[in-house]
Amino acid sequence: MKLTRKLVLAKAKASDLESVKKLNCWGCNLTDISIFTQMPNIEVLTLSVNGILSLSPLAGCLCLSELYLRKNMIPSLSELSHLRPLTRLRVLWLAENPCCGTNPTRYRLTVLRCLPRLQKLDNQVVTEDEIALALMEGEEVTTPPGSLQNQLSTNGLQDVETENDPLNYNMEETNKIREELGMKPLPRDKFSSLSSPSTRESKPSMKKTHTLDAVLLLLKDLDEEELRVVHTATQNRLQMYTLDSDMLTESQHTQKTAEIQH
Repeated sequence: MKLTRKLVLAKAKASDLESVKKLNCWGCNLTDISIFTQMPNIEVLTLSVNGILSLSPLAGCLCLSELYLRKNMIPSLSELSHLRPLTRLRVLWLAENPCCGTNPTRYRLTVLRCLPRLQKLDNQVVTEDEIALALMEGEEVTTPPGSLQNQLSTNGLQDVETENDPLNYNMEETNKIREELGMKPLPRDKFSSLSSPSTRESKPSMKKTHTLDAVLLLLKDLDEEELRVVHTATQNRLQMYTLDSDMLTESQHTQKTAEIQH
């Protein structure tokens, strides 16, 4: 069933679509929600218990702060890529969809990596530690096949000169991170010029260097809440390195003791 303008206005008791800020369409057997491309001011939206397959019509609902999608037919977590532009989204209920899979921990970490601004997921409060863990261990959500971004690509083929351009690589790394945080990509003129082709580093070294550049550049645009998340993630990461170092030292000490005894 298609959600129509008439049905929306009747449920919201409104005179036009742009004035609708809250809408409850629980259990309406909906499969087509394309009407939301005409509703940029919607803030709270209940679409639970329907037959919705795609979230692409919601990509332009930039005022959306609460979204309830429990018990639909969303097939893949890749659909969450359509929600990345929604920087005000704080509450999401996605449980009991096919995309949730059979591993609740992996599902939750993947959702939070894609949408790290969430404060509540499936009626459970999201903690800073959970976000930090999600950014390290959650799976990366890819854009669904057939989406606009994929249609614009040239069948996965990239110009060699562009691929090897350090400036372009730096931009890609930065904008990839910004996308995961629901932020707009930076234009090319925001990046400083890098080394000429004759002085380029080897690709593995270049990747590490430019990933660091991307992270440092990104920090300038983060607010206090987002910086705290980065701080927690950094502390957790450093603790892992410290633990690995301690384990290595202990192993070396044990080995040396064994050699002395022999």
